[in-house]
Amino acid sequence: MPSSSRVVTLVAAAGLALAGCSGGSGSSSSSAASPTSSATTSSVSSGSSPASSSATGGGQSDPALARFYDQKLQWSQCGDVECAKLTVPVDYAAPTGATIQLAVDRVKAKGGATKGSLVLNPGGPGGSGYDYAAAVADPSIADQVVGRDVREQYDVIGFDPRGVQRSAPITCVSDKDMDSYLGADPTPDDKGEEQALATSAKQFGQACQQRAGGLLGHVSTVEAAKDMDVLRAALGDDKLNYLGKSYGTFLGATYADLFPKRVGRFVLDGVVAPNLTPDQTSLGQANGFETATRAYVKDCVAKGNCPLGSTEDAAMTRIQSWLKQLDATPMPVSGQGGVTQLTEGWATLGIADAMYAIWRWPDLTDAFRQAFNGDAKPMMMLANEYADRNPDGSYNGNTMQAINAISCLDRSAPADLGHYEQEATSFAKTAPTWGRMLAWGGIMCGQWPVKATGAPKKITAAGSGPIVVVGTTRDPATPYAQAKDLASQLQNGHLITYDGDGHTAYGGASRCVDQAVDAYLVNGTVPPDGKTC
Repeated sequence: MPSSSRVVTLVAAAGLALAGCSGGSGSSSSSAASPTSSATTSSVSSGSSPASSSATGGGQSDPALARFYDQKLQWSQCGDVECAKLTVPVDYAAPTGATIQLAVDRVKAKGGATKGSLVLNPGGPGGSGYDYAAAVADPSIADQVVGRDVREQYDVIGFDPRGVQRSAPITCVSDKDMDSYLGADPTPDDKGEEQALATSAKQFGQACQQRAGGLLGHVSTVEAAKDMDVLRAALGDDKLNYLGKSYGTFLGATYADLFPKRVGRFVLDGVVAPNLTPDQTSLGQANGFETATRAYVKDCVAKGNCPLGSTEDAAMTRIQSWLKQLDATPMPVSGQGGVTQLTEGWATLGIADAMYAIWRWPDLTDAFRQAFNGDAKPMMMLANEYADRNPDGSYNGNTMQAINAISCLDRSAPADLGHYEQEATSFAKTAPTWGRMLAWGGIMCGQWPVKATGAPKKITAAGSGPIVVVGTTRDPATPYAQAKDLASQLQNGHLITYDGDGHTAYGGASRCVDQAVDAYLVNGTVPPDGKTC
């Protein structure tokens, strides 16, 4: 896919549940410059100077973890990046037991690492931080990840979290079976279809348990956050500097909760609020996608000759009726690696993909126009991009599988089908396009074979340095309200509001946001309270 699309795919959606699976693409590469507010004079230290062993290896409470904290990364050249392996325990409660290795990569600072390291996570859960950091080595797309001044002064560090891509990846089913799952009916209409969806989710979880074994119970966000502290120590940094997008904000907030004194310069863009239940998160997403879709159709209608209709309401109704039509009668599609039909499930993925980035809106309009004329291929290509799937049927990573393993360990969900029936009816009142699908998406965790170890909680990160939170007002996957919520919960949270469309803001969506975040990361300049771009 084009390089710009590749960066978009790396910023994965936070928990968009489609037939029990989630994934997605991310921040827009289009620029929407805004006047920059005057900067505050408040500054913070990055806290990234090389640390003593007592600050790294000796800082943890369990002496048995010292061998992990004291390890030194052995860097080698891997294409355009340097790469290394980080060893961590499978179970932090049993550090003398089994271990796994995490893939880490580095793009060294162009001007020398005067600020130390900046660790990235693009989201998911299940997104590859390794690939995201590697994009910094490509000058044509580096600005979509971090700004030039940041690249000058930080070693940019990526890693694949446990269970993801190169780090003991959890792969439950074949690519062919993944196709069947993603293309399945995400909005069951009767008891038989409801049971079929639940059975499919249960079988998926059982396949994960069979293939991943004991690791399936140890891929939680809490464990990934602990891994990041081991990584911080191995990098030789006294504090962790971090940029997390989408689910990466959940990972970052979790780290700040566990290690507030280790928080360096932290940026959390496109917030997944840690205090919400799965139902609250799904409802927020349903309303977020509904708002984003309405923004898209408003733009489509305003430009004229919109294939969906001549008014916003007509266009929204057309999308809903077309998805219902596909539910009953899928469209044939060719050249898609074994997928022969554009189903409601695949079409929903395609539409969702375009909601993440406004520069995808013209592609979605073309896909609708072609589909209404009998050609389903453009819509399927958008669905492929969402799932990080190639037209030959292969997947570029295991995001669409690992996301379930991580999410279902972080939060429990009811098994009762009646619960989802009620939620589907309720969600559809405010989100008629997306509500039923997102309500039923929770069924995967309701059937998961491993008991959840996490639960919703408010995070204050008391004693941390300033944490910059970025929220986009019409973000489909991580609604703006969640950014406001987290910023207010954090003892030292500072909110930047981007009045715009698309998923996440830093990295090209807004020059104003880029300047504010870069000033914070490079100079420690904390954004003024109430900053809006």
